[in-house]
Amino acid sequence: MQYDYDVIAIGGGSGGLSVVERAVEYGKKCAVVEANKMGGTCVNVGCVPKKIMWFGSHIAEALRDASDFGFHVEQKGFDWGKLVEQRENLIGNITEWYAGYFDELGIDVLEGWGRFVDKHTIEVAGREFTAESIVVAPGGKPFIPNETENAELGLTSDGFFALKEQPKKVAVIGSGYIAVEIAGVLQALGTDTTLISRKDLVLRGFDDMIRETLTDAMIESGVKKEYHFKVKKLAKAEDGTVIVESEDGQHLQGFDEVIWAVGRETVTEPLGLENVGLSVNGKGYLDVDDFHQTAVPNIYAIGDVTGQAQLTPVAIRAGRYLAERLYNNQPHLKMDLSKVPTVIFSHPPVGTMGLAEHEARAQYGHDNVQVYSSVFTPMRNAFTAHQVKTALKLVCAGEEQTVVGLHIVGEGADEMLQGFAVAVQMGATKADLDATIAIHPTSSEELVTMRPMILK
Repeated sequence: MQYDYDVIAIGGGSGGLSVVERAVEYGKKCAVVEANKMGGTCVNVGCVPKKIMWFGSHIAEALRDASDFGFHVEQKGFDWGKLVEQRENLIGNITEWYAGYFDELGIDVLEGWGRFVDKHTIEVAGREFTAESIVVAPGGKPFIPNETENAELGLTSDGFFALKEQPKKVAVIGSGYIAVEIAGVLQALGTDTTLISRKDLVLRGFDDMIRETLTDAMIESGVKKEYHFKVKKLAKAEDGTVIVESEDGQHLQGFDEVIWAVGRETVTEPLGLENVGLSVNGKGYLDVDDFHQTAVPNIYAIGDVTGQAQLTPVAIRAGRYLAERLYNNQPHLKMDLSKVPTVIFSHPPVGTMGLAEHEARAQYGHDNVQVYSSVFTPMRNAFTAHQVKTALKLVCAGEEQTVVGLHIVGEGADEMLQGFAVAVQMGATKADLDATIAIHPTSSEELVTMRPMILK
């Protein structure tokens, strides 16, 4: 049968784009379907704008500490609107670039929502298109709990990026990576910020060292934290501010904005999955095998919709590997998701990969795991009024003490992890790190000097 395309990707985010970009290199005719802005969450309401805001808040912290280094700095104000304008200009340049880039590659852009007609056909804006292979990569959207009364009074992370003026007082509901990132940015830029969570510590599921160190650092920075607070409803006060009420009757009030940061959900409703015999599982994800194939052989799924790590580089790798399998004779190529490095752009940032200590002990046995850790005040904060700690941990397993987990909280964690990730991915042992000459004075040198082994 003759198809319009070799492959159509439903979703113009990191996953979908990576498939067609690689497939076109092998002479395939490709199209990508996108209902919103090209680049998906990462470019428009995720990684890129988040990092810009993080850089801005980083500069604010440097200004705060400048006097401790002898600088007589007078901060005359901060223009939130200017930062947002510059951020949106950058994003606009990226999305505009895509148009010329796709035209140069010969990739067609189909604007609108993609909906399955049958396993080889999708409908977009009233027109039907066929493809030999179809890749589902619609991404996700912020989740708002339906059971919360007047939940719509709160913003999502998308709404945070739409703010044109800086709010004076904000409540961030949640304790995951999006919550701590938004709360850290707001507090550093001067917004009175409260983090509301059901638990004592942030970042549930991460290593305890990360959770404890970051929670303490956020409180030290001025973020107010409400523990064991289960939100029942939101309400508008007479002055227009928002009140947050808990299930046990507590009231927090006076917030200009309340931001939901309690997770994300997949965007599958418009896809018409039922027309090809597919459905999401109990968690809202599409089940795929190790090669990202769904129950329908010519339909694949990558990115957030699969329930795998919701990270841009994971989606990109999945898309490229899929194209390599389909069009470059590498049918057995598959991803290793056991040691995915990732960074939370909190204040201070967190870098982590592999197993948390509790996960390693459960997997290898308590006595087969050796942990090395170090906590200190880095030179950057040695004499500043704001004492921000750095903490590092190596989790090693087996007789060879193979590094199965590496965790960093502190200034520079975001940049130092990538290099160490290469070593851990290659199977580095504690002895390998001990044998590496340190770079002094740096925080990262602690990772190669913690309780050094006697080398023979």
